[in-house]
Amino acid sequence: MHRTVFITALLALTGAALFAQKTTEVHPGRGGSPHVRTAWTIDGASIAIEYGRPFLKGRPNDVVMPPGREWRAGADEATTLTSDRPLTFGTLAVPAGTHTINTVPGDTWQLVIIKGVPKWGIPYTPGQDLGRVPMTVTKLGKPVEQLTISLDDTPAGGTLRIEWGTVSARANFVVGK
Repeated sequence: MHRTVFITALLALTGAALFAQKTTEVHPGRGGSPHVRTAWTIDGASIAIEYGRPFLKGRPNDVVMPPGREWRAGADEATTLTSDRPLTFGTLAVPAGTHTINTVPGDTWQLVIIKGVPKWGIPYTPGQDLGRVPMTVTKLGKPVEQLTISLDDTPAGGTLRIEWGTVSARANFVVGK
């Protein structure tokens, strides 16, 4: 009896975690990379990221994520972050709405949040940033073949995580009212 209750409770907890994220294909990708929209609910906020998911195809990290230069954090169209509540990444206040995400890869990374949404992910237009915050970077033991952007629910808010190749870059955030 106790074992059945334990297994049922474990399945319920696992199921809740699986349904906390929903990913849908937006389109197959005009430039060859599939585009997805992944949505989460974190601390009462509905948050979604839409991005192109390129494949590594044997290319080195610094070729696909150029160090020291703004990168659209995806392929083809601009990568977007949409939230129905304000978010704060470090000291950067991001109002509710849809914004563009770029990064600056390298030995240290920066998350760049841009006002508005351009039609395409490049070129980067200086002067449109809402702001930039540092990201924590770690090396992955096993390379990630296809770019993955996700949000992790944490006790203090959430973490935006970008993984591709042998890199995992993270930026913590809190949800406002």
